[in-house]
Amino acid sequence: MRRLNHQLKQLCKYNRDGSYGTQVQRERQLTLIANQLFELGFRQMQAKSLRPKHVEGLVRLWLDSGIAAGTMKNRMAALRWWAGKVNKQNVVARSNDHYGLLRRQYVNGAARVIPVLMDHLEKITDPYVKMSLELQQAFGLRREEAIKIRPRMADKGDTLWLKASWTKGGRARDVPIRNERQREILDRARALAGAGSLIPADTTYIQQLKRYEGQCIRAGLSRAHRFRHGYAQERYRELTGWEAPAAGGPAKKSLSLDQRAQDISARQTIARELGHGRVEVSAVYLGR
Repeated sequence: MRRLNHQLKQLCKYNRDGSYGTQVQRERQLTLIANQLFELGFRQMQAKSLRPKHVEGLVRLWLDSGIAAGTMKNRMAALRWWAGKVNKQNVVARSNDHYGLLRRQYVNGAARVIPVLMDHLEKITDPYVKMSLELQQAFGLRREEAIKIRPRMADKGDTLWLKASWTKGGRARDVPIRNERQREILDRARALAGAGSLIPADTTYIQQLKRYEGQCIRAGLSRAHRFRHGYAQERYRELTGWEAPAAGGPAKKSLSLDQRAQDISARQTIARELGHGRVEVSAVYLGR
């Protein structure tokens, strides 16, 4: 057993906080977190070596994985418990808003994503960061994809082609260019980047990522991942003719047989366009 896994297991063993079910769930969450930290490259960690960079790395991984807001909230609670037990309370921010984690509203019983105000984009001063955010909004791209993309190479006329090395899991994919707004945004991205990417020539990816994060926080766009939710719900409405459950539309159980077939087809298309291998992940963006 890895050192961090063992130490977290011991923390759980000697700190029996909460009900039995809570204890079991916490230990499972911390085991998963330890494994994910190892996969992120933190190979020599101990329980007492928890740092903000570890928390931020985990949050980026969870956001890119598209897991449910409630799941992320539970994992953050486990992280705070761990931090408290090793006297590192200040390592984890008190509010999940600091990390851009999704909140949920409930409209007619369905989880609904709060729309990101496009006005906030006007507060972004770095033209490359602003362009990346516009591409995220228009094409449902992940943050890394919207930074690494080479617009001239990606533009295939009626589709946006994402090279494998830009994407999560190394899976190339195509996203349709469906309207004039997308075309206008992509044309501006091409003009800004020239033959390169949306990383300035004198900047590394990590440097641009940090610049992106700082600009988003200052502009009130710390939850820019919601652009993918907006894209998914817009596409669902286009493909089916009605709102997704997460946007206040009908739940699957209330659909007719023909509508259920449309629902399944739309979810498959949207999952593919968002770069997910499993159609079930679409529920994170669309509801059930």
